[in-house]
This record gives sequence, structure tokens and C-alpha cells, in this order.
Amino acid sequence: MTSKIKRTNSEALYEKAKTYFPGGVNSPVRAFKSVDGAPLFMKKGKGVNVWDEDNNEFIDFCCSWGPLILGHRNEKVFQAVVNAMDNGSSFGAPTALESELAELILSNNRFIEKIRFVSSGTEAVMSALRLARGYTGKNKILKFDGCYHGHVDSMLVNAGSGLATFGISSSAGVPEVLAKETLVLPLNQIDALRACFEEHAHDIASVIIEPIPANNGLLLQEKTFLLELRKLCTEYNVLLHFDEVISGFRVGFEGAAGLYDIAPDIITYGKIIGGGLPVGAYGASKEIMGMVSPDGPVYQAGTLSGNPVAMAAGIAQLKECVKPGFYEDQEERTKYFVSAINNHAKEIGFDFQLVSVGSIFWLSFDGKTTIRESARINSDMAGFRKLFNALLDRGIYIGPSGYEVGFISQAHTKAILDIAIEKFCDAMNEVM
Repeated sequence: MTSKIKRTNSEALYEKAKTYFPGGVNSPVRAFKSVDGAPLFMKKGKGVNVWDEDNNEFIDFCCSWGPLILGHRNEKVFQAVVNAMDNGSSFGAPTALESELAELILSNNRFIEKIRFVSSGTEAVMSALRLARGYTGKNKILKFDGCYHGHVDSMLVNAGSGLATFGISSSAGVPEVLAKETLVLPLNQIDALRACFEEHAHDIASVIIEPIPANNGLLLQEKTFLLELRKLCTEYNVLLHFDEVISGFRVGFEGAAGLYDIAPDIITYGKIIGGGLPVGAYGASKEIMGMVSPDGPVYQAGTLSGNPVAMAAGIAQLKECVKPGFYEDQEERTKYFVSAINNHAKEIGFDFQLVSVGSIFWLSFDGKTTIRESARINSDMAGFRKLFNALLDRGIYIGPSGYEVGFISQAHTKAILDIAIEKFCDAMNEVM
């Protein structure tokens, strides 16, 4: 099943792009390999809507993969960017905007005392891993199968056989000797976690986890598992690293740490703190962050770190997010959307459900099964492919992969969600 929307201009642009970029794209999932047809080339966004180069209009639930929590071209963010640009786009020197955004974040977050801005979530994770090793003097990192932490070499690993395994490179160009500095466990298995700590804790610098795994399905973890992880890290003197590039400022201003009331030792954040511009950050206690250069021996630098345009956008966006009731309203509208679609799926006997937390949702084709481990996801994406294309035909845009999550923004009012619900349900009827 292929979408029937017009793609003449997108197809021409894609053919041209393939002569410039590997696969015609600058990030793999954009190539639409998991779905049918040429990728859509977007040219404009406003509120909840995006328009492609063929002037197809969509209600967007991708939201640039999460950071556009206020919607496209939010007026306050837009004006902040324009005002910052009026003073210059980059200086490679400190600006007052960096401190203003840091104060906004730190004064509303119980879990970090100092922060360092970088240019992406991957860069934040890479820097935080180095910090953990520098602070503890230990080498290995423990991660979980099904959690994604950017394209850092040591994080591009898959699990081998057994419960606690050394990582196996999942990308060409990652030396096995580097991959073996990463241990891999399945999610949500406390016995395996305890066994791993007993055997390897003496050389584990940190445990990195998406507390809300949202890059390989939405694998909501039982709080008991996260609490046990916190307990073991404390007991064995291992740093706990929450990678909140997706969940940070999405499920609450304090992210999953605040939602679950669990204090990690290090937290990494992503582009949501830049209003959609390229920003990332890592933060921790004053003691741990005191190891970062120029205060300490752990080196990390970046010419565009703390870029004034990105800082201005972040300030404008997070000032809206910190307002009372913002996240409660986000969650209420998300539940409204999810419940209506799930009820329709049940009525028509469609083995499908939307799984959600906060304003994040995922299209699960495993019926009502609760999936907490990546290995349990049905790898047959035929159902997703059909539904994706049926949604495109009806003017609904979601990320072009069945493993990715969708997002509700502040711009998705109930009136707009009602339109989207009707289109979503009609698409399900066709797929059935």
C-alpha cells in the first residue's frame, strides 16, 4: 500500500539529494526506508501544520522528533530568535543568554546544580560518559538493550547472548575493543541487573538509561526496576545517568526524574531546550560538574556551545513550559486523543493501541500487550506501513518508522485533535 498523495516535487528533490548525500538524506530515518515512496521534503510549518514541497498539508505529530512542544513557528520563540539574530548569530564568547537559560532550568530542577550546554543530544551523552569515567576513575558503561543514546561509538552496540554481555558493534567503524567497554542488559530484569553489578561494578563508571525508553518503541519501565537501579548504583558507587533527550521537559519540567521522583547523578537533555534549534546539555551536582574543564581535568569544548540564537529560543520556549498547569494540560489532551483512538480500535477489532506517557505516544501493533523490552516488539512493520500511508492520504504526518514515537504540542487543541481523531479512525478502518 502506497500513499496516493502527490509527490512530484519531493521525488525530484530526492533524486537530486541522492547525488549529494548518502541515501539522499542527512539522517537515516528520513529516507522513508521503513515506509513506501520517496521521503517528503518539508518547506513550512505553522502551529500544528506542516506543508511539503508539493503543497500537501498535514497535521504534524512528529514535531521535529519532539522539541517543538509549542508547535511550529511559535510566535514567542520566533520573535526571540529574530531579536537574537539582530545582535549577531554567534560569538564564540560568553553571553548573558547562557546564564539566563541555565538559571531558568536549574532553579526549577531539583536534580542538577550545574549544567553545560552543547550542540546536540549525542554530544551531551558523549560528554557525560567521559565525565563519568573521569569522576569515578572506572572504565565500563552499562547500558540497556532498546535504549538509544545517539551515535556515540561506545553506545552503538547490541546485546550478545546471555543476561549480562559485552557490547557487540552494531555499526561499521566502531572497534570491538571500544564496544567491549560497554556492558548491555535487557530492560526491566532486576535479577540480571543485580548479577551484573555483583560481577562488574568494580569497573562500571556509570549506568546510562532512558528512564522512559522512547527510541525503540515506548518501553515504559516499572518504577520498581528504576528504583532498584538507583539503589544498586548507590550501593556499588556507580553513577546513574538518565538520558532524557526525549523525556526531559516533555513529561514534566524535571523530566522522568521528576515524574518518578528518582534522583540520577547525571542527566542529559536534547533539542527541546533550544526551541527546536541545535542544543543539548548535561548536568549534575556541583561536585561532579567540578571535574569539567576549565575547573577540572575532563575536557569538553564547542565553538557553538551556548549559541545565543539557540539560547534565546530555549528561554522563550521553557518560560512557557514552566507555567503552572502546562504539563497537566499537555497530558490531558494527549489522553483525550489516545483514548478516542484506542476505543475505536477496540470497537472494530483492530489489534492496535496507542501507548502514551505525558505528551508522548507510540503506535503499538501488539494489541493490549504491555511491552517493556525491545526484543518483545513485533518486527513485522507491515501494519505500521499501511497505517502510515493511510494517514498521509488523510493529512496526518507521523514519524516514518514504527519504532519511533509521536508527540502532542501545545498547538494541538482539542478542536484540532478531534479532526485528527476522525482521520485516524478512518485510516484504521481502511487498513482493517
